[in-house]
Amino acid sequence: MANEKNSGTNLPRILIVDDEAAIQRFLHTALDTGEFSIHRAETGHAALAAAVAVKPDIILLDLGLPDMDGVEVIRRVREWSQVPIIVLSVREREDDKVKALDAGADDYLTKPFGVAELLARMRVALRRSLQQAPEPVFTVDELEVDLARRRVLVHGEDVQLTPTEYDLLRLLVIHAGKVMTHRQILRQIWGVAYVEQPHVLRVNISNLRHKLERDPSRPRYILTEPGVGYRLKAET
Repeated sequence: MANEKNSGTNLPRILIVDDEAAIQRFLHTALDTGEFSIHRAETGHAALAAAVAVKPDIILLDLGLPDMDGVEVIRRVREWSQVPIIVLSVREREDDKVKALDAGADDYLTKPFGVAELLARMRVALRRSLQQAPEPVFTVDELEVDLARRRVLVHGEDVQLTPTEYDLLRLLVIHAGKVMTHRQILRQIWGVAYVEQPHVLRVNISNLRHKLERDPSRPRYILTEPGVGYRLKAET
C-alpha cells in the first residue's frame, strides 16, 4: 500500500519506489516543497498496486527491490500505462541502463545524484506527459525545429539536412529530454536489421552535430549518455 504526503488534488502525484528508508527520507526531503503529492512503495508488487490505485504522474523507481527486479516493474507498467518512469539506481553498468531504458524507462540517474538534476529531469518528464503530440515548433537556445514545415534553423538561418538526418533529429525532438538507447534509435530510423550496427548511428549523429552545434566536440543540443544512447536537450 502506498503512503501519501501533501495530497493536494491538483498536485502532480509522485510515486517513489525504493526499499531503503534512507533513500525514502532523502527523496521526501528533496520533493517536500508543496508542489507534489508524494506516495511511496517499498516493493515491486506494492509499486504495481500503487500505480493502479494512485495513478501517479511520474514514478521514481529503484531497480534493486526485494521481491522483483525493477526492470520487470517497468515492463508490467508499460503493458497498460505510459506514465513517465525515472530509474534511480546504484547500478552503473551500461547494460543495466540499456535494459531499463529498452524496457520503457524514460530516464536513468545513477545514485548518488544531485537534487537539482533530478528535479530538472522530472520537470522534463512531466511536461512531455502532458503533451498529447509534440509541439509543432520545438525551440531550445538557438535551435528551432518546425515539424509541420520540416524546417530546421540555427541562429535564425536554415540548416539543410539529409532525409535521414532530419528523421533522426525529429525522433529526438519528439522524445526531447528523454534518453533514447542506440537500439531504440536504430530500430525506429533504420529498422531491426540495423540494431547491431551502432556505427551507422554514430556517423549520423556526428553529421548532425557538425550542422547544428557551435562546437561539435562540446555539443549543447544532442547530448551523449555514454554507452547508452543520446538525449536532446529540452531546457534553455
